[in-house]
Amino acid sequence: MDTFLLLLDGLAVATQPMNLVFALIGVLLGTAVGVMPGIGPALTVALLLPISLSFGATGSLIMFAGIYYGGMYGGAISSILLNTPGETASIMTAVEGNKMARSGRGGKALGAAAIGSFFGGTVGTIGIALVSPFMVSVALSFGPAEYFALMVLSFVTVSAAFGGSVARGLTALFIGLAIGLVGIDKLTGQPRLSFGVPELRDNISIAIVAVGLFAIGETLYIASKKIDVDETVEAIKGSVWLSFQDLKRCIFPYLRGAGLGFLFGPLPTGGAEIPTFLSYSTERKAAKGQSKAEFEGNKGAIEGVAGPEAANNASAAGTLIPLLTLGLPTSATAAMMLAGFQQYGLQPGPLLFTSNPTLVWGLVASLFIANFMLLILNLPFVGIWVRLLMIPRPWLYAGILTFATLGIVGAQGSAFALILLLFFGVIGFVMRRFGYPLAPVLVGAILGPLAEEQLRRGLMINRGDWTFLVTSPIALTIYAIAAAAVIGPILWRMMARDKSKTVFAMDGD
Repeated sequence: MDTFLLLLDGLAVATQPMNLVFALIGVLLGTAVGVMPGIGPALTVALLLPISLSFGATGSLIMFAGIYYGGMYGGAISSILLNTPGETASIMTAVEGNKMARSGRGGKALGAAAIGSFFGGTVGTIGIALVSPFMVSVALSFGPAEYFALMVLSFVTVSAAFGGSVARGLTALFIGLAIGLVGIDKLTGQPRLSFGVPELRDNISIAIVAVGLFAIGETLYIASKKIDVDETVEAIKGSVWLSFQDLKRCIFPYLRGAGLGFLFGPLPTGGAEIPTFLSYSTERKAAKGQSKAEFEGNKGAIEGVAGPEAANNASAAGTLIPLLTLGLPTSATAAMMLAGFQQYGLQPGPLLFTSNPTLVWGLVASLFIANFMLLILNLPFVGIWVRLLMIPRPWLYAGILTFATLGIVGAQGSAFALILLLFFGVIGFVMRRFGYPLAPVLVGAILGPLAEEQLRRGLMINRGDWTFLVTSPIALTIYAIAAAAVIGPILWRMMARDKSKTVFAMDGD
């Protein structure tokens, strides 16, 4: 009952005129960047970090959440009509969606995607409202040992989930931790890693790090890649409105997809790729009759669009649970939203629910509104979004670089900030060029100082005795989960390699 009342209070905040405007801006921008291949929600939030300081914490975070949700749907448009996913979460949508478009059913595919995104996002948002208070009640009992273990879990899982290997993820993490150490030590008052540069004594702005890595570095990397795909946009044929028979075929894929998405969203798996893949596999195996024939042929099955689209939006909602309740980001966009909290001096976690409930529940309630906005905007006006696919790539990249630079100039107002921006942009480009993930850098820069603070606090309480870190059962459980996150993928790869060798040997016999 308390949750329902809190949600009603949040709805009163979310329906304030300016917050409705921020939600609308968020879903519009999110859909737009989702449509354009290579430009995702994380990059967009990074671009808006510097200028969003004037919007206020609630308005900015509502806008960022709208961008996240909108990006999940926007990626479906380019997947279906262009066969080029705008977001990695839309890869599985392209498999059946583009087949439907080529067989003259592109409108049905887009309609199924829009309703699936609405259904998955709504289910996920309900889940946030129901699960978050329980997680907060558990986390409120945490002390320095548990919080430090939680930070270690975040470091390890994010490093293991992103990138091609754990080693590369950890390397990226240590770069972020080093960035977090720059500036004046709060305990001793001594400058650290400032190299005699006065501007570095005030710490490095998270906005500069985020914009440099994600906006500058990522854009340079995307622009440097040679694109060989034939970008022929399929015309939208057929109505986007689904018939009763279409809805009947989609209802169970929607339910299964939303369940898988919400289940995997809070887990540190790096995004919505796993639940969308599992959703597609499930629908393909469950297909019978006409659906099975469409899966196996080249016509495209609507179930293969409905399930993954419900999964990716439910996953986006699930990602916000550990972010809001524990301060743990499990995707690149969640890491960017964490930076958004940080620039307002807010730390997501259980204390945020008690110290600033208006912001938290206003944000959760705004997700329901954003879902309705997306449904209204995307079904009748899908043709307008398709026109964004016609924007020349050089114009797009030049616009992003210009906007990023102007944002930092406006927020920081110094030439040194531009030097730092370029520096981190080059680092981001080099890291992406050699397969190093960017999200762990941002997580290390944000959570590193917080982990240090909890460690020092615990040492002061326990008079320098380090054993407090391993005497708490909760902390030990968290450390065990962190160890499993690192060792698990290694063992999985070893087992898969041994299995492939066995199969090869049997084939040879």
